[in-house]
Amino acid sequence: MTTLDTTTTAPASRLRGWDSLEFYVGNARATAGFLTAAFGFRVTAYAGPETGRDDVASYLLEQGDIRFVVTAGLTPSSPIWSHVREHGDGAQDLAFVVDDAEATYEAAIARGATSAREPYELTDGHGTLRLAAIGTYGETKHTFVDRSDYDGYYCPGFVTTGLPPEPQGEAVGLAHIDHVVGNVETGKLDEWVAFYEDVMGFRQLRHFDENQIATEYSALRSTVVTNDAGVTMPLNEPAEGLKRSQIQEYLDTYRGPGVQHIALGTTDIVQAISGLRSRGVRFLEANDAYYRDVRDRLGFLDIPWDALERLGILVDHEEDEGYLLQLFTEPITDRPTVFIEIIQRGGATGFGEGNFKALFESIEKEQERRGNL
Repeated sequence: MTTLDTTTTAPASRLRGWDSLEFYVGNARATAGFLTAAFGFRVTAYAGPETGRDDVASYLLEQGDIRFVVTAGLTPSSPIWSHVREHGDGAQDLAFVVDDAEATYEAAIARGATSAREPYELTDGHGTLRLAAIGTYGETKHTFVDRSDYDGYYCPGFVTTGLPPEPQGEAVGLAHIDHVVGNVETGKLDEWVAFYEDVMGFRQLRHFDENQIATEYSALRSTVVTNDAGVTMPLNEPAEGLKRSQIQEYLDTYRGPGVQHIALGTTDIVQAISGLRSRGVRFLEANDAYYRDVRDRLGFLDIPWDALERLGILVDHEEDEGYLLQLFTEPITDRPTVFIEIIQRGGATGFGEGNFKALFESIEKEQERRGNL
């Protein structure tokens, strides 16, 4: 019998990094096509009725170290259908690589986590994949994935033949998941920060109050949690303002807490945004005064200013650390919920605090167009 050390080793110290992000969607084939055509991902594996899974269709998409899985239910009784009907398309499972899925799960449960799925195994001719899952904010879950005894491609039930063609268009060059942001209800931020600290063993990296993230009309509070492997997850809640904040719009539209945006890192954001724009990806736009102001403040930075302004890329700087370049897409689903951030770090470890006001004013313009401000 194995004795699990659940009291001294927190789950966060067992996490080796991101494994994958799984999206529940209404049409997996269409979503996979969108992510390949617009964002330059490749479909590298598939599971569905043709592979023995008659209840779902799942496509694995990869770019750099990023793995997205898009999954749709195939029958009205599918829980995925119910999830999509309530929430729309969204990121439902944030999965981590661990060296022992059962021990990580037991450690989380011992510290107060709620089980989403008890430890289980998936086996094929390539070995055994061990997994377990816990619940977190809303219907989001964390799956712990132990690949130490599995040398197949991604997961039993997935095949690497008969896949859609390679994406066409300019190269994008997205490399890794930088961070994943969750939105929670008003008054729940401290509770979920405590969950990640006390149950998961993460530590706080930064906190922003409503005075730091505010516009004329709305505000929010945010705390960033992280672990030593670089798994970083900011959490947001609405704050009181004159009008409905972007976080409250998300909560109302998604019908509860969930993943707001996914930040994807690149080493060349000019190439990335140029490629994405050429593929038809739409981004939030800063106001006309933004570049006059940022060049006055940060003109000393040795960065390609003309290209950044032409492509609409935002610039921030942290004293004694470096700079950060970022840009945010419009929502990528019909409901104004999940969106993508493209980010390049030139030494900065923050989240573009200098751009908060410009970003949120851009979001408010879109909210006003939808009649949701």
